[in-house]
Amino acid sequence: MVDKATFPRDKCCGDGLTTNALRILDELNFDRSRVPDWLECSTIQMRAPRGQVIDTHLPNDSGIFGAIAPRQQLDHALVQHCRDLGITIHEGAAFLGIPQNNASGVSVEIDGHGTFNVDFVVAADGMWSPIRKALGLSTPGYLGEMHSFRQYIGNVTGSATQTLHIWFDKDLLPGYAWSFPLPNNRANFGFCILRTKDHSVQFMNDTWRDLLTRPHIVEALGTDFVPEDRHTAWPIPARIDSAVRSSGRVLFVGDAVCATDVLTGEGIGQALETGIVAAHAIDEGATPADVRARYSHTVDKTLLADHRMSRTLSTMMSSSLVARAVLALVNTNNWTRTNFARWMFEDEPRAVIFTPRRWHRKFLKRPGAYQQ
Repeated sequence: MVDKATFPRDKCCGDGLTTNALRILDELNFDRSRVPDWLECSTIQMRAPRGQVIDTHLPNDSGIFGAIAPRQQLDHALVQHCRDLGITIHEGAAFLGIPQNNASGVSVEIDGHGTFNVDFVVAADGMWSPIRKALGLSTPGYLGEMHSFRQYIGNVTGSATQTLHIWFDKDLLPGYAWSFPLPNNRANFGFCILRTKDHSVQFMNDTWRDLLTRPHIVEALGTDFVPEDRHTAWPIPARIDSAVRSSGRVLFVGDAVCATDVLTGEGIGQALETGIVAAHAIDEGATPADVRARYSHTVDKTLLADHRMSRTLSTMMSSSLVARAVLALVNTNNWTRTNFARWMFEDEPRAVIFTPRRWHRKFLKRPGAYQQ
């Protein structure tokens, strides 16, 4: 493994772990105690565009369905986990180029390390993917489907100390603002917004400054909250249906293959999942062409239906009227509230109606991760 960064390093992120991400970490035997500020969270409050409040819960008696893990700590712990498995990791080593990528093999030039001659490359190098650019596969002017801002907040004294808040404010639709609780009266606060002609850079900057003055947000954080350091922003690539997935002996994963969920902006689970799919394709494929085909086929099978469902729902949620109607339906009773929370956080049911192969009894009763 080669990374330009030296760990621990920060990664601009909402820090939320969905049920799918948690199950994958559990299957990998990842030790969550290595993340000092890991916080499991089952209490959720959503606010509709006109102010209706919906209180709901994830299950708390059959494993973990939602958690918050600061990326600086989570990624460092994953690096440690890999080293425990005997994986060699080169930190502070920048990618320089790919002089060869054909049927004979693939070569990668790394600053300070010379050239690695390998069988395959898994490019987990993010939204801007230097490897994709080096191969001439980048899309000029591409800025992602969504954009997010994030800042850590200290001295949180309101309900945001324990409750995961999601605000569907009218001017953010189909996006939302969030506050994810962290230990020691801190929170990860931010917003995620669809990139459109109406959502200019100026609009996003103005919205960011305004959000922390909105009464319902101030109430959740507490009047004495203190923003820590500076805010950060990042683009979110969410077009797994059309992105370039591979080339020669290179497979793109995570943000490099634009695997982020277009409804929620969540990408940790998808990054883990595409990485695992790439590894299996390399392990099982007979030729580079076979590896590429296996990888693309499994990505389609795993992510494509959910992506299309999320894109449809995102379009619907662009309307304040539709968003209010959906959230009013969600608030009908305890069953609808609880299962909506699971539907938001658990990837499996998202498009299950369109994927009969995933139908099974009690699919809404599948346990979470890290069961005792």
